[in-house]
Amino acid sequence: MVTRSRGIPAPTIIDREMPHQAALPDDICTGHNFTLIRRFLEEHGLECRIRSVIAIWEDGKQEQWRLHCFSDSAAAAAFLDHFGGIKFDPKRDRKNGSARGVWWRSGAYERILEMGPLSVPEALRS
Repeated sequence: MVTRSRGIPAPTIIDREMPHQAALPDDICTGHNFTLIRRFLEEHGLECRIRSVIAIWEDGKQEQWRLHCFSDSAAAAAFLDHFGGIKFDPKRDRKNGSARGVWWRSGAYERILEMGPLSVPEALRS
């Protein structure tokens, strides 16, 4: 059985203590973009936890997204203002409000290659 590291809180605890969440496509948060995100958080003295969620659109397409979770709504707003992204409400956006539930998205899937100052690395664009 896999056990959780003592330093990583359970998903339900993150959702309860850090309910202000910003969602970015997972492949836009890699490489140099990860460094830009970390630098922004450090320069602004912001603390966040990162979780992931599978987004499923009405047309059946699926994509993994990263949730940057903040305890303070102003911190989440600053993050969204700088990087773009989608405000994510863990109680409303997850199936049945489950901490491990999927994120049902409306409309048709459209791949996002650029968001704010971030862009998907060339190697992941195909």
